[in-house]
Amino acid sequence: MDQTNEPVKFRITVSARHLHLTQDTVDILFGKGHVIEPDGPGGWQYLSTTRATVVGPRSRFERVAVMGPCRDFDQFELSMTDARTLGIPAALRMSGDIEDTPGIKIIGTVGEVTLNKGAIVAKRHIHMGAAMAESYNVEDGDLVLLRIDGEERSLIFDDTVARTDGPPNGKGIVHIDTDEGNAAGVGKETYGYIVGRSVDFRGTLSLR
Repeated sequence: MDQTNEPVKFRITVSARHLHLTQDTVDILFGKGHVIEPDGPGGWQYLSTTRATVVGPRSRFERVAVMGPCRDFDQFELSMTDARTLGIPAALRMSGDIEDTPGIKIIGTVGEVTLNKGAIVAKRHIHMGAAMAESYNVEDGDLVLLRIDGEERSLIFDDTVARTDGPPNGKGIVHIDTDEGNAAGVGKETYGYIVGRSVDFRGTLSLR
């Protein structure tokens, strides 16, 4: 990254627990042909008006948001605190990497489904376009240090995954969970930026 220029900042988005579902699962839970409609402006991916109940061995969460559009796999994203509350292991993964992860029961308005896998604590990550990735000199999958300018609790997160798959408008967006958002004091208008690559930072530590 060119240190002489002002760093390009990313909008920090805190993702509360939510579901990604296939259309087949949606049909079982809410009735054949149920449409996952946006709860407000649609877009690249969106919060829908559909809600479900998620049940674990120890507890349950009511009115869990379903995200749209439908995907080709079922996944429940939650925080480590949520995992402890439900009584399931906290499997830290990137979205889509659901093999050997805990399952969960989902109850809809019409039926219910028991998943044998798919409950993950999503790794914090930054979505950015190719041009922005080039400006930071990072490639897809690189681990970077992300500084968050929070409200009186600014901090730097290591091991933040860089994703170069969008969003389509070319702007960057960070996804962290509620535990991480609370740790950084993230508010409605919070931004962050990359301060380096994790591998470079660890290299400097090894020289001390």
